[in-house]
Amino acid sequence: MPKNPRQEMAMLITLMLVMFTTIADFMIMMPLASYLMAEMHVNAAQFGLLVSAYSLAAGASALLASSQADRFDRRHALLFCYAGLMLATLACGLAGGFYSLLLARVLAGVFGGVIGSICLAIVGDVIPPERRGQAMSWVMLGFSLSAVAGVPLGLWLAAHYGWRVPFLVLTLMCVAVALAIMRWIPPVRSHLATFNRDASWVENYRELLQNKNHWWAVGLTAMLMVSGFLVIPYIAPTMVANVGISPHDLMYIYLVGGAGTMISRPLIGRLADRYPLANVVAVLVVLSFIPIVLVTQTLQLSLAWHLLFSLLFFVFVSGRFIPATALVTGATQPHLRGRLMAFNSAIQNFASGAASLLAGLILTQQPGGYLSHYGWVGLLSCVAGLVAIWMARRVHAVS
Repeated sequence: MPKNPRQEMAMLITLMLVMFTTIADFMIMMPLASYLMAEMHVNAAQFGLLVSAYSLAAGASALLASSQADRFDRRHALLFCYAGLMLATLACGLAGGFYSLLLARVLAGVFGGVIGSICLAIVGDVIPPERRGQAMSWVMLGFSLSAVAGVPLGLWLAAHYGWRVPFLVLTLMCVAVALAIMRWIPPVRSHLATFNRDASWVENYRELLQNKNHWWAVGLTAMLMVSGFLVIPYIAPTMVANVGISPHDLMYIYLVGGAGTMISRPLIGRLADRYPLANVVAVLVVLSFIPIVLVTQTLQLSLAWHLLFSLLFFVFVSGRFIPATALVTGATQPHLRGRLMAFNSAIQNFASGAASLLAGLILTQQPGGYLSHYGWVGLLSCVAGLVAIWMARRVHAVS
């Protein structure tokens, strides 16, 4: 455990950098579509497979980890999975063709799919409940950094040096972060005292899944993911096709939105430590309905207005996960926390994929490229948010 505030902050910053590199590894593939299609002669369907392969592998590995995640020292588990992600990222940069790149993305998903859950379990084990919300906000700043720095930097590197260089640079960054893990992440093994090592895989799953509080917790996460990913994957194409914003200006949406969350996340974390978590979730979810409706109506306004809408969207839609994640980490006993967070990560991946698919079925593309029914998708997102509020009030704090 950290011995003083300085060591605790160093640990949180290290975990934030772990999250940044992990999310950047996932996000960087999407804006590289044009480069891969040109150099590797990858078609749209094959590129979709490269993107979805990561999510599917991440969901499957997190589901498997739901049985065994509490068997190990969390520091050792983090180092092992992070080393695997580092090698997979290097393999992406060195891939010689479509199938070798696909295999590398699968491996990245296998290891990357559980890293986030390990980071959050460490926070849940090390940081007391009264300071857990703000600690979560620090760790989750990694998402903001990936939007502000990771994606734009990756695009710049790809434009000047080729699509492989972003993966190679990210690998070097992972090496530096791995050294920080070894220096600043303490052993986290207090949960091992109550873990039953003789239990089978099935018994470990049964112990995790027979608790109703766990289901309310992952249900909350699932509804927030559904609410977000009904809308998020189609913001860029509707901005271009429906509103008429230039594809070159899309970068500013990520920059402005990500920068806004870097300011808002610590504030939301402090609110989560001061007020009941379910109440903070409810307020943020209701406030998120405003940008969700504004974004999905695709109003014919200037870029400045849409940057404002996107800023509100990033702040409130992503901000909902800070109190929600603190609620989930506190919904179980320490010896079950790693398994619950891994199961929660699996649900996140599957829920986001299902929501994206559902939205794609609702949307219809007109001959001129206009995407119809996005407004209905936004309303459905708000309904999922209301269900999330209802579920949040049924999650009980345990530790």
